[in-house]
Amino acid sequence: TMQTLGRVAIIGGSVLVALVNVVLFDGAAALPEAQKLAVYVQVYELALLIPAASVLGVMLAGWIRRRDLARLVAAGIAPEQAERMLAVQSERPAVNWWILGGGLAFTAVSLSVGLARVPGGQEIVFGASMAIVIFLIRRLVRELEPGARNMLVGTAVVIFVYRAVPGTGAGSTWWYIDVLKFDQQFLAGLSLIASTLTLAGLFLFRRFMAERSIAYIVGFLTVVGTVLTLPTLGMYHGLHVWTAAHTGGVVDARFIALVDTALESPLGQIAMVPMLAWIARSAPERLKATYFAVMASFTNLALSASQLGTKYLNMLFTVTREVKDPASGAVKVAADYSQLGELIVAAMLLGFALPFLAILLIRAIRLRSA
Repeated sequence: TMQTLGRVAIIGGSVLVALVNVVLFDGAAALPEAQKLAVYVQVYELALLIPAASVLGVMLAGWIRRRDLARLVAAGIAPEQAERMLAVQSERPAVNWWILGGGLAFTAVSLSVGLARVPGGQEIVFGASMAIVIFLIRRLVRELEPGARNMLVGTAVVIFVYRAVPGTGAGSTWWYIDVLKFDQQFLAGLSLIASTLTLAGLFLFRRFMAERSIAYIVGFLTVVGTVLTLPTLGMYHGLHVWTAAHTGGVVDARFIALVDTALESPLGQIAMVPMLAWIARSAPERLKATYFAVMASFTNLALSASQLGTKYLNMLFTVTREVKDPASGAVKVAADYSQLGELIVAAMLLGFALPFLAILLIRAIRLRSA
């Protein structure tokens, strides 16, 4: 339940962001390019409120704790006992210098490579980060029994591969805007629908998440995700033209995109909740926060791997958007979506094959997933 509520908080924030985008981009399609850019600037300016909200959350938590402490003391409980009653840790763990050192090494590598603008910097940061996180995981899992250790590693590998599958990148969004004529407000509306239904999915699929293994959940999500990629591939080959012609214009590109988003969105966060819940149950009491931090870093690195894979796919299948000189209006780069279909197929096949290969791998080497 706590892991579900944590995801609810994160996705609730994305719902608010999508709602703001819908409001700000109202009528933006008809604006000149300079005014569209001004709307984007306004979006980024509003995004600066997010860190402030995080700080206010910490301050609110501190105020609530002081209020509860004062109530307990007013009820006649000794201050020391009241502190123990409100404590979130049964015992303070010793400082783990390996964890702190790994965090410092990660920060140093990221800053030095980023500031030096080293060629291949993205790959260097990913490789160094992965090496550091794997080293930290090896140090941590020594605290677990062999069975729990194998289950943690197996679960983490499956989740990592599932989140690391590459996508199509910005090319498909360009195609939505330039060819299908989806404007910014419609895309913001799709994002709002996706976030809202993802939020609903966390509650609708609670029993499913509780009763099924991670391997089963990832396999299910992989199959569903592959099937729901087909409408986009179909529209690239003219599906929306055929459906619109046979339905009086009702089932057009926007209708298909809305239905596809509505079907796919509720499944978005299902894979993460069981893994986090398993860590909460299985990690040593005094090291739960450390386990969460390290395993969250590992699964978030999967998103970096996904970005790298997406970049390499876009090197193989080139998709370009038209770029004009702002002064003369001359076309500097011509739009070319001829390889977008192959890009979608490649991403779809990798998205289907890689998670199942990971599941087969952990079973072959006798690891297990939660």
